[in-house]
Order: sequence, then structure tokens, then C-alpha cells
Amino acid sequence: MNPSERIDRMIAELADWRGKTIAGIRKLILETDGEIIEEWKWMGTPLWSRDGMIAIANAHKGKVKVTFAYGAHLPDPDKLFNAGEGNARRAIDILEGDEINERALKNLVRAAIVYNHAKLKKNAPKKTAAPKRAKAARAKTA
Repeated sequence: MNPSERIDRMIAELADWRGKTIAGIRKLILETDGEIIEEWKWMGTPLWSRDGMIAIANAHKGKVKVTFAYGAHLPDPDKLFNAGEGNARRAIDILEGDEINERALKNLVRAAIVYNHAKLKKNAPKKTAAPKRAKAARAKTA
């Protein structure tokens, strides 16, 4: 079973508001960017990524938690983040009946993608010029 099928199954097994909420979050995340990949991690957690982790979603007893891996580094002008502390993660706890600010969530997803791209660039190996001796040796053999 591929990750998308596992997520479908998990949503179907959550036959209450939490399944519907995760399905809605999933739809919004996937609509935001066509290159987002769905993954299945940690024995039962849907994860969305593009050039690095974007977010995960978990159903808890009384809430759905959407955790952004690098949420602490993302702008959140609409104040969606209401949980999670530390140097990296931030989360959105969604309770039954809560409305999801679709525009703001998509903006967070876009910001996470931008953050992941910047992190990739920063960590990319630097191209170095060939040493002068190597250039000279190549010139003599040509």
C-alpha cells in the first residue's frame, strides 16, 4: 500500500469529525503546490513534504494536530499556530467545530516550501575552482 492509500485508510477509519478535518487539511495542502509529496511515517503519521518536511497531521482524542516541522521559522501573520514550542516546530490544534482559515493555511504551506528551498541552497555543496596546478597539468597534456 502506498502512502496516499494509507492516508485514505486512516481517514476512513476515523469515522468522526477528525477524519473529515484531516481530509480537509490534506486537500488544502495538496492544492497549494503540485509538487508536494505524501509520505507515511512513524507507524501511522501522514506527512507532506517538498524538498524537506512541511507538516504532519495526527488525530488525538479531542483534537487534530497539524505540526509544521520548521514552523518556528515561518511567518504567521494570521496567528494560526496555537501550539508547539521550541526552536523548530509549531502546531495548529484544531478542535471539533473549529473553522480552518484556508488562505492562511496555504500561506503557511507556501512559506514552508520557501524555507525548505532556502535550507537546501544553504546546505548545498559549494563549487570550488580547480587548483592552478591541476589546470596547468591539463594544459600540458592537451
